[in-house]
Amino acid sequence: MRDDLGSVVGLPSRVRRVVSIVPSLTEAIATSHAHLLVGATDWCTHPADLDVTRVRGTKNPDLELIRELAPDVVIANEEENRGADLAALRSSGLAVWVTAPTTVEQSLNSLERMLGAVTGEVPQWLERARAVWSTPYAGPRRRALIPIWRRPWMALGRDTFAGDLLQRLGVDNVLAQSPERYPKVDLAALPEYDLVVLPDEPYAFSPDDGPEAFERPAFNVSGRHLTWYGPSLVEARAMLTEQLT
Repeated sequence: MRDDLGSVVGLPSRVRRVVSIVPSLTEAIATSHAHLLVGATDWCTHPADLDVTRVRGTKNPDLELIRELAPDVVIANEEENRGADLAALRSSGLAVWVTAPTTVEQSLNSLERMLGAVTGEVPQWLERARAVWSTPYAGPRRRALIPIWRRPWMALGRDTFAGDLLQRLGVDNVLAQSPERYPKVDLAALPEYDLVVLPDEPYAFSPDDGPEAFERPAFNVSGRHLTWYGPSLVEARAMLTEQLT
């Protein structure tokens, strides 16, 4: 089996114990096979009733605790998790499966490979997500700034999953040609744009924290539905379309 990076991942014929250190992938596994999960990060909030050992965060996982849980595989993401942590887990003899999608289509294919390798099947919710995102957008287009942080201000740049998802909704990232994926921005020196998209993660933008900084219309949206790839993709298109209206 090869993960998104093309690395061969040695898995047993039947995976029985999984640690996930990516919230969206925790949800992807738990929605259909919660019994496989023995560990997840403190930020793995979905499903709400998930009862597993918590192994701290995506950037500072408790490596010793993960080793003690003796998983058949650790599920990780190239962007969310540090390479040094993943290398340390591999050096301990643990199998590590890394995902790395930057588009909606890549995320669906990545999920199919990962879930097929770990659970042995493709869940129905993934087929529904494919159907939801199979219809091209045909309406008017808008140009948007998509901040992800303030103090300092940072925004989505090139080659991001969230940017690809928004363009499938008719919202084009004004910084899509940035040399950086998450550039710092000067709000007074930006290209022309029509609206601002303010997700509630990683920075918790809210109606009282964010919109006041812009002269353009600003829309608060669900960060989970904008940035997570997993079961949330089934409802993300309808929810974000409504939130951006």
